[in-house]
Amino acid sequence: MIPLELLDTAPLPDGGELRLMQRGQDFMILFGRNELMSSRLRGSEEALATLSCERICDRPKPKILIGGLGMGFTLRQAIKELPPQAGIVVGELVPKIVAWAKGPLAHLFGDCLDDPRVDVQIEDIHALITEADGDYDAILLDVDNGPDGLIHAENDRLYSKYGLRAAKAALTPGGVLAIWSAYPDNGFAQRLRTAGFDVEEMKVRARGGKKGAHHVIWLATRR
Repeated sequence: MIPLELLDTAPLPDGGELRLMQRGQDFMILFGRNELMSSRLRGSEEALATLSCERICDRPKPKILIGGLGMGFTLRQAIKELPPQAGIVVGELVPKIVAWAKGPLAHLFGDCLDDPRVDVQIEDIHALITEADGDYDAILLDVDNGPDGLIHAENDRLYSKYGLRAAKAALTPGGVLAIWSAYPDNGFAQRLRTAGFDVEEMKVRARGGKKGAHHVIWLATRR
């Protein structure tokens, strides 16, 4: 068996750390025993961008906010889906993630960080949302394993009634809040509706294609 190699670690604001691992040609980011992302499982992260952007790409100058840089799959797909006049802001809390994107994971990112439409900000995504006032046509969140604060405790704010109201205020009319999750959560879908969104819950393949495990994406449209 090919050994699992530790490449680097990244400290988290709440304590603990992320670990960048490699096994052969595969790369993984781990938090404790939880595998947060893998270079083998990109299908659902790409779907997060595709499903969101297809709803707003006909706008004159669509602008989106992506929460979490990860391994760049959502960002790369958004670049493919959006027109040249679009704007893409990425909020990433952990500076080391950006360093990995330019270092050991550069082959996954390609030249997407150099795209003139892209603005990567080292910032808490909650702050970027609350500072906005109807600025975004879509907000894409992939900052945890689901609608809770597993990695960063303060991420709970994003999924609270207050956080969802803030996200709604940050969107243009008819804008989309898209949230990735490794698992379903019926209570969260209802919370989105209560906050004033029309909600679609989509099951998508983790790897893309027609086989393998499912992840969940909520598409919440501002009424």
